Amino acid sequence: MATIDLWTYRDDAWVGNALVGLTVDATDGEIGTVDEATDESDGSWLVIDTGGWIFGKKVLLPAGVVERVDFDEEHVYVNRSKDEIEKAPDYDEDRLDDDAYRGEFTAYYGRV
Repeated sequence: MATIDLWTYRDDAWVGNALVGLTVDATDGEIGTVDEATDESDGSWLVIDTGGWIFGKKVLLPAGVVERVDFDEEHVYVNRSKDEIEKAPDYDEDRLDDDAYRGEFTAYYGRV
């Protein structure tokens, strides 16, 4: 997947607030719910609240990992496994606007 695609939704219909509250499914099962989402040009991402799955932590997913969205069933399907998501860089909401911080996610999700 190209780097620029990593931070862009595959479908223009999958934007920001429309995804908040939906259940998120990795390739191997449910991982949590969308807590926050953006729809910035070439800089979109989701914050997933994992609930009890990874000790209640939040994770950041670049928009490009969203494979499909089913609004009828209220599910967002991502093309990464639970293990890949769990091993991603730690989420830090204070650094979301930091290019170096987002670069860590680009490097990580661009290679898995």
